[in-house]
Amino acid sequence: MTDFAAARRMMVDSQVRTSDVTDPRIIAAMLELPRERFVLQTKADLAYLDFDVPVTQAQHGKPARRLLKPMVLAKLVQAAALRASDHVLDVGCSSGYSSALLARLAHSVTALEEEEALIRLARDNLKAIGADNVTVVAGPLTQGWQATAPYDVMFLNGATEVAPVALCRQLKPGGRLVTVLGRAPTGQAMLYRSVGDDVSGWPIFDAAAPLLPGFAAPPAFVF
Repeated sequence: MTDFAAARRMMVDSQVRTSDVTDPRIIAAMLELPRERFVLQTKADLAYLDFDVPVTQAQHGKPARRLLKPMVLAKLVQAAALRASDHVLDVGCSSGYSSALLARLAHSVTALEEEEALIRLARDNLKAIGADNVTVVAGPLTQGWQATAPYDVMFLNGATEVAPVALCRQLKPGGRLVTVLGRAPTGQAMLYRSVGDDVSGWPIFDAAAPLLPGFAAPPAFVF
């Protein structure tokens, strides 16, 4: 039987701390959160490995949804520089692990998901760990969630092939959005900031992540 507490410590020590993640709040949260609860039961032994572990099965040509690998998740969250007063939108919350982490750092989290099975799973998981400051909502990921906007921080829980300028319109002035731009195996973690009517973004580290549904680039027209 896997010693999940030991695996959790190994994940933090060998993947998170060694990747220049120094925020003690992130480290403490990742040491406490039972990541194994948020993956497929048959994949629980893989929960703390250095890869994007699946939370659904691939079917009918539709790829499996996955948790971001711990290092990428931790570095993105650190780059967002969350404050205890922040209101956060987690786009593509999947089974709820990213929302659970964000909830330890922020005042409130709106967790957006569009797959019904994942919505139920996220609600069950977050209730089980007592994440009372997270609200799971259902809707298209690409549209964000206007009902509880504006947000201090938006977290895209996966990659996008197009700059998320439209989503940034749901940010407060000075708000931040973090994501991975580009399709695996290459990509750049990006930090976007809303300043007045403008959105500026810059790369923060090399990263790859599973593409979020709806965030593929439109097919290029070929003559």
